[in-house]
Amino acid sequence: MDNQSWQPPSQRLKGSPLGAPATLHPLGVYSLSGLAVAGQELFAFDQVRGYLLRIDPQTQNTEILNPFDARDWAEAQGLALWENQFWLALGDRVLWGDRANLGTDDPTPLTVFTRLPYEVQGIAVCALGVYVTCRKSGYIHRFSQETGQLIDRFPQPGVGSENLTVDNGSLWVCDRTEQSVYQLDPHTGEIQLAALTPFHSPTAIAFYRTDPQATATCYIAYAQEEPYIRDDPNSDPSHQLTYRDRTFIHPLHVQLNAEQHYTLSNGYRVELTYVEEIQALDPLLLESVEWRIALPSETVRQQVRSIRPVGHPFTLESEAGQQVAVFKFDQLHPGQGGLLGWQVVLDMYGLKYTLTSEDVHPEALPPELAQRYLVDDDDLAMDKTIVQKAAKEAVGTETHVLRKMLRIRNYVYDRLTYSIRPRIDTPDIVLDRGSGSCGEYVGVLLALARLNGIACRTIGRYKCPAHPDRRFIPLEPDFNHVWLEFYLPGVGWLPMESNVDGETERGPYPTRFFMGLAWFHTELGKGIKFEKLTAKNLPEDFSLGNLALNHIRFRILEELAPESNF
Repeated sequence: MDNQSWQPPSQRLKGSPLGAPATLHPLGVYSLSGLAVAGQELFAFDQVRGYLLRIDPQTQNTEILNPFDARDWAEAQGLALWENQFWLALGDRVLWGDRANLGTDDPTPLTVFTRLPYEVQGIAVCALGVYVTCRKSGYIHRFSQETGQLIDRFPQPGVGSENLTVDNGSLWVCDRTEQSVYQLDPHTGEIQLAALTPFHSPTAIAFYRTDPQATATCYIAYAQEEPYIRDDPNSDPSHQLTYRDRTFIHPLHVQLNAEQHYTLSNGYRVELTYVEEIQALDPLLLESVEWRIALPSETVRQQVRSIRPVGHPFTLESEAGQQVAVFKFDQLHPGQGGLLGWQVVLDMYGLKYTLTSEDVHPEALPPELAQRYLVDDDDLAMDKTIVQKAAKEAVGTETHVLRKMLRIRNYVYDRLTYSIRPRIDTPDIVLDRGSGSCGEYVGVLLALARLNGIACRTIGRYKCPAHPDRRFIPLEPDFNHVWLEFYLPGVGWLPMESNVDGETERGPYPTRFFMGLAWFHTELGKGIKFEKLTAKNLPEDFSLGNLALNHIRFRILEELAPESNF
């Protein structure tokens, strides 16, 4: 066996070319900002060192093609190959050079193709022209390759730095802030597909084939900083928190359901354990106890593969179409200890809906949903003046339900800043204060949406720590997390993240989790209470937190690829 190309089975992903490792870690690179393919060769660009690289996907062997002029190319972005030319962006300039001059000790200076008023991030070259992305302008520009004249331009699909490639008649875009890949019509810029990437900060995209008839592998480059604990023997204490560069290449797999307007992307098989440790703070005797804990939901992006009890047996019941584990005790005695809970293995994929206003036809909300999801049933303060005023301000004169929901989201993001708090206050208090936790964001969003006739509900509970390369290691989330779903008549329930998720305040806000969820979002008990305890003699002021302490643990078992449309 060739030890140079062998990798453990867990490091492979269906669809990698010729059994190549799923993740490519080129040596000696710091921040990949461009990918390109010529024939069966994969090329990349490292903007920190200015290296133009050739990488073998099977062996990960890395070759520097411009050893004599790398310093002059540092900070360049994007990479395109066309016939005998290579193309880069450096500052506000688009440059090209002759591939035949690479590696010579007297290289020919790069030729300036065009300049833009602002910094350029991405380039793609094909028979239709030269496509150039510019985040500050907000557009993708198309130039004539022969004359350098601007042919047309169309809006970038996202709000971040974007990189480009052209494959099979489509223009493909990856957006670093949106954590997304888009397939566009190269003539109009119309979005034909959107998919979430499994890692954050995608910086480049290219399609690789082992031969012209082979199925393409969509490679995505990522560039990040990651925190780590450094051991410094010259310091006391010797362990210090610091950051380091992390860059790699990983295949993206997508499955498009055009009829239902959504795309699935790379997922993970995850073991999730939820356990309550009985640890009563006050002496309490409870009789005829029934303890109900909702299980993960079955959705288009999440499937439960196995369920088993932890610590105490349970029976399975169905509640509003959701599975619930029901634990029963004749008595719970003062000072009694114990564990009860469940462990499930489930598959979770990235999900992204691509819907426009034209895809949503005006329909009346079903009466049963209006009765349940347009009312104040969770201390939403919908009768308070400050909440009613905010509901009107948020939508203005907008009447379309999808655009109304997006305006409400952006309004709440503008009005609130994120902060962790020990309790959940009502929306009137949160709006007056101007800050809130994810649960308080959800409360405000629910109130404003329901006052505007949009049915919505809370969903979520936990996110798997987003470390998809840490397999079989116990991962424990620091906090619980909730988001919401809103209902579009004729379409169904769509997900929406509750808060701005760490991005810059005051926008423009990414839409990656508007009608989308990353693989790490775990959906538990849709439309029902997650956990509930009843007993024959339960005190009126009883709180479950005074009886038990919960423990949540994830283990990532393997990466999954939905059936690819490439």
